[in-house]
Amino acid sequence: MLVEAHLAACVQILPGIQSIYCWQGEVAHEQEVLLLAKTASGSFDDLVKRVTAIHSYDTPEIIALPITAAAEPYLKWLRDSLSEGS
Repeated sequence: MLVEAHLAACVQILPGIQSIYCWQGEVAHEQEVLLLAKTASGSFDDLVKRVTAIHSYDTPEIIALPITAAAEPYLKWLRDSLSEGS
């Protein structure tokens, strides 16, 4: 859905993540699925809105990590993939 809407150029799905975290005063142990969505800063707010609207958690973990270095052909593909929806 994120790729089709051009909010992410690629989404990687990593199943079987074991998460241990505090939630509402309790320590929770959960099996989760981690999604890595490749996007640009200009698409981040719209991606957050879309994921939040459909996510089953009240407070899903949605964070941005900067690209500190990348091959130019990859960056071009990323930009082009996101702009196709514009």
